[in-house]
Amino acid sequence: MTKNRIFSGTLIWTVIFEAVTCLLRFGLRLESTRDTASTIGVLTFGLRIHHSYVGVALIPIAMLIERRWPQIARHLLMIGIALILSDLIHHFIVLWYFVGSPQFDFFY
Repeated sequence: MTKNRIFSGTLIWTVIFEAVTCLLRFGLRLESTRDTASTIGVLTFGLRIHHSYVGVALIPIAMLIERRWPQIARHLLMIGIALILSDLIHHFIVLWYFVGSPQFDFFY
């Protein structure tokens, strides 16, 4: 897989993740602070789990499996980077523009 395919794949995944995130937030009017604090918030001891955290976890996993499963590793890398980019875009561009605040909180 070439660098251009990795870049374009990452871009496509970023758009998909951000579209789903916007659909949940604006289409279904879900807000993590309001709608998940009493369920997921209890399980995480009040720590908010942003989807960028999952992306950060996927990147070292991709590096660890690269020799044995290079194709899977590349897809995990694309997805990991896309999750990080989507979270940053959502909080620091989309939410700031539409609601006036990035709402990037570490705790509920």
